Amino acid sequence: MSTATVGYSAISSYSRVEILHLIQEQPRRTILELQEATDLHPNTIREHLARLISDGFIVAEKEHRTTRGRPRVLYSAADGDATRSAIQRRKVRDAAQRGDLMRRVLTVDVPDVLETRALHQLDALVEELEDEGFDPIIDDSALTVDLTPCAHATAQADHREVLCSVHLSLLQGVLTEAGGPLAVDGMRSSCDPSVCIIQLLHAATAHD
Repeated sequence: MSTATVGYSAISSYSRVEILHLIQEQPRRTILELQEATDLHPNTIREHLARLISDGFIVAEKEHRTTRGRPRVLYSAADGDATRSAIQRRKVRDAAQRGDLMRRVLTVDVPDVLETRALHQLDALVEELEDEGFDPIIDDSALTVDLTPCAHATAQADHREVLCSVHLSLLQGVLTEAGGPLAVDGMRSSCDPSVCIIQLLHAATAHD
């Protein structure tokens, strides 16, 4: 397990996972809509939203109004494409710089198929996972990310399907923001809920 424990990660709280899931499914959500969907107190929702914003998972924007009245604040998931987070952008850039430095110092060998942009995507992916309390094992050749054992599978066993969906969307957002040929292909099925292996896809082999 990395130095960032699962208990302190943004997705350690199922309330935050639920809120993020709702926002991923439908962008430009309001606090009122989230309150109606979750039955959480508005102040609690605001606290969770603030944490998700600070981690670069969502962004807030004020509604453009042409009529009188205070504009609402709308919340959307940072997908690295239509909705981009300055925080997520900075994290991705910093991860690439640290990755380049590590490869220069350690003279790490990487597969020929992984050009610089793909390496930078993996840099961002690994740092995001470590921030969330995982200790990822990357297989550069098979393009897999092994997160086994998944501590969230035990802590949030009753919500595994939603948690996995949210997590895959988060990781895809990171890859998209980093820019490159890699994308999340899905999660390998397993009878053991603690087993979590994410399969990535390289654009060059997508139609092979």
